[in-house]
Amino acid sequence: MLKEFREFALKGSMVDLAVGMIIGSAFTGIVNSLVNDLVMPLLGLLTGNIDFSNLFIALDGNHYDSLAAAEAAEAAVFKYGSFISNVINFIIVAFVIFLVVRQINKIRNKFAKPEPEAVPTTKICPYCRSEIDINATRCPHCTSEQTDSL
Repeated sequence: MLKEFREFALKGSMVDLAVGMIIGSAFTGIVNSLVNDLVMPLLGLLTGNIDFSNLFIALDGNHYDSLAAAEAAEAAVFKYGSFISNVINFIIVAFVIFLVVRQINKIRNKFAKPEPEAVPTTKICPYCRSEIDINATRCPHCTSEQTDSL
């Protein structure tokens, strides 16, 4: 069982997955900083300094001045501001990933070797217009002799 686990863990795809997860966690920190430190303050400025993290509805019917006060009173709260922040965070992450993948594809296409043009393997019989093998000397459909290479 240990041998099987070692083979599984050391497969190329598992190592690639592990590297991807590590880079993904580091990337998450960068994107969270982008959202929390740059985008959310700008969004708050555009919306009249609304603090999305402090938007909530107390489900016990009482009014609390802040989310921290509601949580200190152990009230059940509906944190819709946190949800809005997470949706914005997701949209930004998806957009940043789109931009990164788009740039990687541009770079890959720039340095990619053009695919060689496919060599035709068939030709059209000039008499019956059937598709036949490129090396055929007679058409299998109309039996005409193929003298020209089309």
